[in-house]
Amino acid sequence: MNPIENISQQFAAHKYKLTRQREAIVQVLLDNEKEHLSVEEVYMLVKNSYPHLGLATVYRTLELLSELHIVEKMNFGDGVARYDLRDDTHAHMHHHMICHVCGRLEEIKDDWLLDLEKRLEREYGFTVTDHRLDFKGTYGTCKHTGCKRDKEKKAV
Repeated sequence: MNPIENISQQFAAHKYKLTRQREAIVQVLLDNEKEHLSVEEVYMLVKNSYPHLGLATVYRTLELLSELHIVEKMNFGDGVARYDLRDDTHAHMHHHMICHVCGRLEEIKDDWLLDLEKRLEREYGFTVTDHRLDFKGTYGTCKHTGCKRDKEKKAV
């Protein structure tokens, strides 16, 4: 089953319709899966296909996708809400490394916290249903030599 069909079924299960506009928003997220787009970025990209689509519709759709656990709403400390599609092949969200110098964000797909989750359940009777871990720091290339992105920022 392709991702759009899967998401359409998730909408139907909650008595919502995946309209053409909502589908266009989902497609933008699929096409830019590694980008962690903000509402404004989604809006600018979907506007190419639907020029009359309003920013408020994008906000509402992303909030609905978040409520339905199709996307994860995240904030990486810059005050901007970003959206990331959830991956059905993993029980939890993936983790991130975020560089404070250049802002580069990399995903870690491995779930390093399974042993901790089992321990929490065993010792406290607490069942973890989801988690997210963000590592903030500096890449070696940024720390020692200055990174390309940092140089580009200064040039602007």
